[in-house]
Formats: sequence, structure tokens, C-alpha cells
Amino acid sequence: MNIAIRRATASDVDWLVELLNGEETEPFLSAGRAYDREGIAAEVERSAREPQRFGRFVIEVDGERAGVMGFEERNERHRIAHLGGLAVHPGFRGRGVADTAARLLQRHLFDELGFHRLELACYGFNDRAIRHAERSGFVREGVKRKAYLRHGEWQDAVLFGLVREDLDAC
Repeated sequence: MNIAIRRATASDVDWLVELLNGEETEPFLSAGRAYDREGIAAEVERSAREPQRFGRFVIEVDGERAGVMGFEERNERHRIAHLGGLAVHPGFRGRGVADTAARLLQRHLFDELGFHRLELACYGFNDRAIRHAERSGFVREGVKRKAYLRHGEWQDAVLFGLVREDLDAC
């Protein structure tokens, strides 16, 4: 199985809309992200326009689209990027696709874009995302209690960080 990541293009937008709005995906993603065609197209365009500061990446397995993930620069001076929007199509889950893709993105952000620190947050109820973050080398740094209103209820956010030394130690 060959897993790769590449920047999303305009030809991926309709597929991304379908993936991100799927009933097995949408409940676990941030409410603050784009879900409609116009918003996702704008993110893809921004990824091409600002590749050092923002990215939407398609995960491919043997050349077939399998998921999406992204980053956004949070602090230019301190070279911090926030990761998010990881979604793997249900047909590709349970095979380590997300973990391998996460490592590829981490290496890209550290080695090619020069970031010093990567951060992410997961809803406290999203056990699958929490386990993925830990398997991918992230260090749990804390919990923001009842931080986000999602589906009518306040949800905790589990916070993770990764610095280059953590990645090298794995």
C-alpha cells in the first residue's frame, strides 16, 4: 500500500465536499471549518496561493483519494502551525492511512516549511482522533474544558503539541 499526500486542487473540491459532509465524518470535525463547495474551493485556492502559511492536502492510497488533512500557520515569529481537518474516507479506515499521512505532513512542515512546533486539538469525545494523535507522536498537553459548542452541547478540547525533537525520538 503506497500512501502519499499532495496539495488539493480544484478537481478535488466536489470529492472533499462529499467526504467532509458524510454522516461518518462531519460530527467529528470542527464546526468552524468550511463544509460547502464555495468555502472548500476558497481553502484549496488559499493553499495554492499561500503554501508556506496554509495547506489543504489530499491523502492518496495507491493513487486513489482516501482523505484530507491540513495546516495553518498560527504564529509566524515562533514558527507554529495548527493542524486540523483530518478526515479519512470510511473505506480506508483501520489500515494506518491517517497515521502514515500524518507523519508525511509532519515531515513536510518541519523539513520543508521550517516550522518549529505543530499543534492540534480534538473534541474530547473523539476517541479515534485522540488515539491517532498519540500514535502519530503528538504529546497530550492538556484539556480546554467545555471549550466548544458542538451539536448543542459544550465539548472539551484535548490539546496536543509536537516539536521536532519529539518526531526524531519516535
